[in-house]
Amino acid sequence: MKNNLLCLLLFFASMSCFAQFGVKAGLNFSSNGELREIATAGENIIEDSGDAKIGYHIGAYYDINFSKLYLRPEVVYTKTQSEYGSNNYDMSKIDVPVLLGLKIIGPLSVFAGPAFQYTLDNGFDDVTISDVENDFTVGFNFGAAVKFGNIGLDVRYERGFTENEASILDSNNVRIGTLDSRPSQLIFSLSLRL
Repeated sequence: MKNNLLCLLLFFASMSCFAQFGVKAGLNFSSNGELREIATAGENIIEDSGDAKIGYHIGAYYDINFSKLYLRPEVVYTKTQSEYGSNNYDMSKIDVPVLLGLKIIGPLSVFAGPAFQYTLDNGFDDVTISDVENDFTVGFNFGAAVKFGNIGLDVRYERGFTENEASILDSNNVRIGTLDSRPSQLIFSLSLRL
């Protein structure tokens, strides 16, 4: 038992030699899905994919390096925005991507992996909207990064796997439409290794 504990302790101690902590922040260009509005008792259905607006993110990461591969879990606060007609839809969430990267050549690498998302808040200008169906969802990230010393730049695409609808309600709290809050976003990040 003591030998197993000692081996485990040595394993984690050696991993910390190859690990790098850091912080990151950047901009998101996101579209939060499709708006479906039911007009006049279901006779007309209006669909709008929405226009991407600029959001932001800030968080921390932990790189574990293995020669050409690396594992990079992140914890990121993300604020996204989309515009539907004259109304803006805002969503705040915690993203936890777990990325597997491959160092290509020099400072360039590519990465991909799942992103676990927890929705904190959502809102639609001048419209009553319900909470999303599922606070916890899963998506996918893939992208490329370059590192110059302690500074890193990356660009990635994120997409949610499943629809996660919020209901649009009228003044009597009757559902008159839905909004799919599944993210589809292009993300630009600047990171600093500490």
